[in-house]
Amino acid sequence: MKFSIERAVLVKAVSQAQSVVERRNTIPILANVLIEATPDGVSFRATDLDTEVVDQAPAQVERPGATTVSAVMLNEIARKLPDGALVQISTDEAAGRLSVQAGRSNFSLATLPREDFPVMASSEYSVNFKAKADLLRRLFDKAKFAISTEETRYYLNGVYMHVAQVDGQPMLRCVATDGHRLARIDAPLPVGADEMPGVIVPRKTVAELRKLLDDDDTDIAVSVSETKVRFATPTLTLTSKVIDGTFPDYSRVIPLNNARKLEVDATDFARAVDRVATVSSERSRAVKLALDQDRLILSVNAPDAGAAEEELIVAYADDPLEIGFNAKYLQEIASQVDRDNAVFLFNGSGDAALIREGGDQSAVYVVMPMRV
Repeated sequence: MKFSIERAVLVKAVSQAQSVVERRNTIPILANVLIEATPDGVSFRATDLDTEVVDQAPAQVERPGATTVSAVMLNEIARKLPDGALVQISTDEAAGRLSVQAGRSNFSLATLPREDFPVMASSEYSVNFKAKADLLRRLFDKAKFAISTEETRYYLNGVYMHVAQVDGQPMLRCVATDGHRLARIDAPLPVGADEMPGVIVPRKTVAELRKLLDDDDTDIAVSVSETKVRFATPTLTLTSKVIDGTFPDYSRVIPLNNARKLEVDATDFARAVDRVATVSSERSRAVKLALDQDRLILSVNAPDAGAAEEELIVAYADDPLEIGFNAKYLQEIASQVDRDNAVFLFNGSGDAALIREGGDQSAVYVVMPMRV
């Protein structure tokens, strides 16, 4: 195998591939990236057995072939090469080495046989459709903060992507929850997605997917089966197993009858919460909201550290209410609000609060209260 590739192209391809690789591997081949050179270009493939990423890159291929080499090592070398360098990569089959040359730099890296590299089995996808990158980015970005990190409730360790009915119209919906907060985001259903089975996309896959979604106008080809999901651009393909579990009936925890309505500037609110939370204990980070006519008083009382209080002018015309929340949860939800105003709907001090982005019904957040 022998080919030449621009340094910037190599850095982009290898960094995307190696991000899937687990740093601590008991199987040596999983620390490697599979490089395959064909007359059409070069592909870089990496996997952790649950997730696989393949990046197609343009290159001048003199001699087709394939090998595997340490993904982290190749990424580090590529990053440290000078900007604009033309990188020549070749293999010495007899010695089992990969040569990386750029200018006066020359590296010789150990390889492992390509036959040992596990390629994720291709499966039949029951549904295939295309969606714009900005649509998928909004769905996953707004939901992912609520993914649970509790491994025992593994079925909450991802984003539940499925088709939902809203006022008789099918929508593409993403939901995530950790039992303390919940995010439910809707978008128009892409053509061809009607029969999509509901799947739980793992947390790691959601993080990797973000790299495919930078260009708003890119069409993302989405393929879904009961066991796998695949997202692909013309140059990058991300394939992942889905979480084998049943996502709970989240609709039961979304309050429908909260009548006390608070409207507040989302940015001002997030900053005020951040300021008063400075004195709170890390363990609870509880902040109290005291609501009265068009006034909101945020306060924290941490006996060991001190106390803080801040008043905001808001739109609130219901009975007085005092309720406590985890400050981190409030900040994360407020940071998701794209519109100027965040709308909070409360019932009582012991009931979950529902948050919306202004008059937009397509994004709904729920947060459980804390005792303060």
